[in-house]
Amino acid sequence: MNELVQHALNVFLGFFAIMNPIANTAVFVGLTGKEEYSAQMKIAFKALTISFFIILAFAILGKTIFHLFGITLPALRIAGGVLVFLIGYQMLHGESSKMHTSQDNAHTDIAVSPLAVPILAGPGTIATAMNYSAAGGWIEISTTIVMFAILCLITFICFVFGQKMVNAIGTSGLSIVTRLMGLILAVIGTQMLIVGVFGAIGTYAN
Repeated sequence: MNELVQHALNVFLGFFAIMNPIANTAVFVGLTGKEEYSAQMKIAFKALTISFFIILAFAILGKTIFHLFGITLPALRIAGGVLVFLIGYQMLHGESSKMHTSQDNAHTDIAVSPLAVPILAGPGTIATAMNYSAAGGWIEISTTIVMFAILCLITFICFVFGQKMVNAIGTSGLSIVTRLMGLILAVIGTQMLIVGVFGAIGTYAN
């Protein structure tokens, strides 16, 4: 039982370090700060639900998904890095993409990308899920899924209180936060791209 508890703790801490609910709350505020509270909660719920099922799939199927579609983790990192960088670049310059409009289908776009993929369920999170579940049996897989579900709940709570942050800092403050989060997203995207490129080089060099 002690080993199971230790395994669960390791899984939770691993997911927490990769997913980082506090940092993602700041990104969430920067992306959705101009939306109504109800719309924000819909976006948060949808993004986290999608993220959970993505990690659920990778925890259960693991490398089978990659082999089935011929996908490599470096390729996933490169694609995710480009996407995050472009969105961060737009936020940094105060521009609005189609994902930042007030139409209903735009809400869905924000929830799916960039929030669900690749910010919440990005390459690092997927790799963590595969790492903790692939080495064990159904107990390890179940533990991985439960720990990620708990982290999704914690993240949702952080997103709920993120609205209070928006109200406290006002419109000007939100503009500053948006640009700062844009810079952070651009850097995150660049880092993902660099890791993906070096990973691809290492893979094909061998």
